[in-house]
Amino acid sequence: MNYEEKIIEYPPVHPGTDRTFIRFYEGEPNPKAMLLGGCDEMPQRVFVTDTTVSSLPCMDEFTAEFGTGKGAAANSVHKRRSGKDILVILGAGEPFKTIESVLSIVAAALDANGQRSTVFVGIGGGVITDMTAFAASIFKRGARCELVPTTLLSMVDAAVGGKTGCDFGSYKNMIGSFFPAQKIHICPEFIKTLPQSEYRSGLAEVVKTALLFSAPLFDKLESNPGILDGRGKSEFAPLISEMIRTCVSEKASVVEQDLTEKGMRMLLNLGHTFGHALETCAGLGKVAHGDGVAWGMARAADLSERLGLCTKEYAERVKRMLRSYTWETSEIHPAMEGKGSAGDIARTIFGAMKKDKKNSSSKVRFVLQRGVCDTVITEADEGDVLAVLGAER
Repeated sequence: MNYEEKIIEYPPVHPGTDRTFIRFYEGEPNPKAMLLGGCDEMPQRVFVTDTTVSSLPCMDEFTAEFGTGKGAAANSVHKRRSGKDILVILGAGEPFKTIESVLSIVAAALDANGQRSTVFVGIGGGVITDMTAFAASIFKRGARCELVPTTLLSMVDAAVGGKTGCDFGSYKNMIGSFFPAQKIHICPEFIKTLPQSEYRSGLAEVVKTALLFSAPLFDKLESNPGILDGRGKSEFAPLISEMIRTCVSEKASVVEQDLTEKGMRMLLNLGHTFGHALETCAGLGKVAHGDGVAWGMARAADLSERLGLCTKEYAERVKRMLRSYTWETSEIHPAMEGKGSAGDIARTIFGAMKKDKKNSSSKVRFVLQRGVCDTVITEADEGDVLAVLGAER
């Protein structure tokens, strides 16, 4: 069949902003002072948080501006006592990371007569920051966005770099966009408000970043497992500050060079191919993201050894360090026990990997290592993957 072709040339779609300002705060968190100051000419803000964060004592003055406080209902919208701002409160946790939640943010903004100049401000962990930024990216084809990460995981990873989105069905982050925030407000003292499980989950992303980019930080973490239970101790305060700033700096450097994950940004997925598949197969929300990533790093270490990329000594060093932080490193994660034979479980997880959005063919791509700060991206055969998942038991 014959055809004629016309070409339309245009620049790439703008991702919302051409730069991000990251502010590091000292002292106790004060969201009211951080976010509600300024002149009357400030643009309208759509603040988004969840029931857990809205109940924190440090949020009392902020939520009082919207006539709400502790015990605010999920999926509720509150108008500020003065001005055009609104506050959207969603349910907390991975089960609420859905397209319905994203659309509820959009609906609230529309009901409040939001414009493209409206700023969407997410205050919370990775679930809230991901969904708020996604809502901003699709609202009237792109509004503006600021983020206030309140968990360690969101400070060192989720809020930085412009990945937005939500889960779809049983698969993590299958819907989304690249849409960096204009401002990120980081207050490390927020981590003192976290349940131990959330803090531990964030530490996994810190270890990942250290393995990828900072041998000195990895050495310090390896030598100081007491930081797991010592976030409130003054002796660990310098290390906590260092690890947050190092992770932000290293991720920012990667994102500046590869925003849309066409090259080196793929390195940041160390442990994630295994980890996301585990989260999917166990049931979203059953395994914390950081716990999944830590287990995934152990599996990646074993796969690296099996493929001859690293020595047995290096793989054992990584797993020993992970175990010292109480993360699971066995071939079959306890969350999958009772879901079939070892072979069945391995094949189930491998099947989930093949649906991962990062894979470009029928093969599965992995981020593997020869050593600390010596990382490669490669594909592995099904048999090798199944073996490190315990199929040969």
